[in-house]
Amino acid sequence: MQPPSLNLATPSLALLLSLLACLTSQIIQKVVAAPANSTVPAVLVFGDSIVDTGNNNYLPSLAKCNFPPYGRDFMGGAATGRFSNGKVPSDLIVEAMGIKELLPAYLDPKLTLQDLLTGVNFASGGAGYDPLTSDIEIAMTLSEQLNLFEEYIEKVKSGIGEERSKKIVSESLYVLCTGSNDIATTYFPTLLRKLHYDIASYTNLLVQFASTFIQELYRVGARKIVVISLPPIGCVPSQRTLRGGIARLCVENYNQAAMLFNSKLSSQLNLLNKNLPQFRFLYVDIYNPLIDLIQNPYKYGFEEATRGCCGTGIIEVAIVLCNGNPFTCTNSSKYIFWDSYHPTERAYKVILTPIFNNLKSLF
Repeated sequence: MQPPSLNLATPSLALLLSLLACLTSQIIQKVVAAPANSTVPAVLVFGDSIVDTGNNNYLPSLAKCNFPPYGRDFMGGAATGRFSNGKVPSDLIVEAMGIKELLPAYLDPKLTLQDLLTGVNFASGGAGYDPLTSDIEIAMTLSEQLNLFEEYIEKVKSGIGEERSKKIVSESLYVLCTGSNDIATTYFPTLLRKLHYDIASYTNLLVQFASTFIQELYRVGARKIVVISLPPIGCVPSQRTLRGGIARLCVENYNQAAMLFNSKLSSQLNLLNKNLPQFRFLYVDIYNPLIDLIQNPYKYGFEEATRGCCGTGIIEVAIVLCNGNPFTCTNSSKYIFWDSYHPTERAYKVILTPIFNNLKSLF
């Protein structure tokens, strides 16, 4: 006797598989749908404490701020690891793009697939272009941040497929913001680089590191990159206190180093723009907007330009003296700086106006 034929079951199985495939496709389509008001699917950020949204919470670094008074003006007053009283540039940029309100840290274990698809943050407080800076601060180097980004690509690919993941990678907006720690932490206070480089050759080295990193981003698919300049490092409250004399003046050699680097970086970006097909960049000068803000605080509605809101405001930063400081100012909106190194959310909004005004030029 012949065994029963299985042909009758085949259409049912095929139908079931077809329905399952259709349902899966619809789910994926819904998940990867671009935000309604955005021209890019995601924002991906690399750099230091100016843009870190909490990655250092998960690192053995002293550059932490996941404790009060940090985050005092953030949602629910939560100290999330953002080096400010509220939102930081990463959040403000992704919000300005109409993608989402906050940019989560990539190392946050609670990340969802949707978080990945609309952008995450790889920045690490204390990092620099110079890998030696990250070693001093126990932060993630740019190379380590790049490794996490490549891991991110694989996660996205496994979630939505290779074709769609390539589209997200190529159409996303990339933001790079670092370099201040190279000048303020590595070069001037130590002999680690000063023994081998004068400031001209050291800024050349930093530009070389920056160029290499940008080309690595390009290699893995990035095409639209915002690169943020160095600020007037010598005018932040901590540097005024440490090296500005009794009058706490701006430290000119720090500012000169920042301007020299900025000039060289801008030229290098122009060169990359000519040599890399489909590469588009936006160089954002925050040096001049911040120095204008510091020199003319009342013009922008600020009252204090040389001290931070936390404690005395002359030296407190992160876990050093700002941790739980009960003498934090009552109204941070009057202050340009939150602690002795990082601006307040309101100051960031003023400084970042050039980004918001020029982002559309990338598309």
